[in-house]
Amino acid sequence: MVKSAAIAILLCLFASHAQAAQRQDILRLMERVADWELAHPDTASHPLKHPDELKPLSWVVGTFYTGLTALADRSADLRYADAIFTLGERVNWQLEPRPFAADDTEVAQNWIWAFNRKRDPRMIAAVRKRFDSIIAANLSGSLKMNDEPEGCFRRWCWCDALFMGPPGWAALSRATRDPRYQAHADKEYRATTALLFDRELRLFYRDSSYFGKRGTNGEKIFWSRGNGWVYGGLARILTVLPPDSPSRPFYQDLFVKMSAKLISVQKRDGSWATSLLDPSPRTPPETSGTGFFTYGLAWGVHAGILKAPAYRRAAERGWSLLAKSVNPDGKLGWVQEINSEPGAVGPDHTQPYGVGAFLLAGSAMMDLAAKH
Repeated sequence: MVKSAAIAILLCLFASHAQAAQRQDILRLMERVADWELAHPDTASHPLKHPDELKPLSWVVGTFYTGLTALADRSADLRYADAIFTLGERVNWQLEPRPFAADDTEVAQNWIWAFNRKRDPRMIAAVRKRFDSIIAANLSGSLKMNDEPEGCFRRWCWCDALFMGPPGWAALSRATRDPRYQAHADKEYRATTALLFDRELRLFYRDSSYFGKRGTNGEKIFWSRGNGWVYGGLARILTVLPPDSPSRPFYQDLFVKMSAKLISVQKRDGSWATSLLDPSPRTPPETSGTGFFTYGLAWGVHAGILKAPAYRRAAERGWSLLAKSVNPDGKLGWVQEINSEPGAVGPDHTQPYGVGAFLLAGSAMMDLAAKH
């Protein structure tokens, strides 16, 4: 009996040390990738058709800083938190100027994170002003792309918007204890889901213009990063929603449905194809969609929502693929360029939003490594 107990203790100690080492390995890789991105904020490192997309308040850069908040919460190195606070002060905690565009509010998530750390009202003043004006406008135009090609973007009529907007609304509602923000997010999110979510295939169309379109093998087109935006956004919303929130069942049900579908279409190498239903065996290992999916799966397992062992295995395979996509200098490769549909990707392609997805995935994998 004593001998068995001693063996059990030794096994627990061994497992504890192994978990700590795994967490440190993940953290070091996250820091290396973040360091490369912070050192290369230029267009030469991130070729874009529109260089303005690398402005500090754009969704392209904002998503990287959203990932950086997750790293700052886990790293003992204060440089990562300082980078977020420094950027906020430099831009006076503002948002991009378009009054209703979800892309222009992505950075709200980062300013709310800063506010939750320092409780400085300046940090969320512009966010509250923008969100209050959106609620007051009470927009109700069509969400179909062909009905209002310009006007529909005033609401969440494309699936990417479900990452850019709702997590910030949920976070602001919790930070300010004002239920109006969550109520608005719920209303708009449900409207977008009713239009773009394919209930049979449990995936999101990028927007209504993709209804009826087919890929080269006759498959419906469900863009990987587009669904990654949705899935990663769901994990972020569920992170801040209280357990007893009446909003929670809707988001959690959607998250579970997508999770089951996503692990069924994961590629053998751990990645997801840029077109999720593409049956081709050799699709490139695109890392922005894979990053968001790995993040959501690891977060869901750690949160106790995804209980089957297949979900943890899928997250671990996804992280293995992501880790292999990091160059020795810390540059993350295989990130599909800005697009609205599946497209080409290569080993040297990188963008800040891909790094943001990588850091979110790493943060969830760190948390998961600590859980037996």
